[in-house]
Amino acid sequence: MKVVCPHCFTVNNVPQKESYKKANCGKCKQSLLDTKPVELTNANFDEVIVNSDIPVIVDFWAPWCGPCKMMAPNFERAAAEFPLKALFTKVNTENEQNLGTRFNIRSIPTIIVFKGGREVERVSGALDVNSLISLTSKYTN
Repeated sequence: MKVVCPHCFTVNNVPQKESYKKANCGKCKQSLLDTKPVELTNANFDEVIVNSDIPVIVDFWAPWCGPCKMMAPNFERAAAEFPLKALFTKVNTENEQNLGTRFNIRSIPTIIVFKGGREVERVSGALDVNSLISLTSKYTN
């Protein structure tokens, strides 16, 4: 399966397994098991979405948004449950206004799940950890 490195954004081919003890990027050699959410920009957004065989969970947020700040730790905790099963990402709509416009983001936080390069689900409003895990689990094998 194709997986985008969360550090250098290189596309890696990784054998699909139930769990992984170790998986490193072929280019930068850093771990593909890192679950810290990745910041997406207009420059790398399409590349990551199109080249990921695993679901990409995108949190559209802004630094001034109270509910976004409240949800951020939940988003990180949920991400930790899906190493190489889903890629958790964030889009700062203040810095990337064109992405907010492109995806018709009307309220934040908004979570969009992409699978196979296409949007498959969208949820607006802050979610707790269990809701984020449940949402993601629907799209992982």
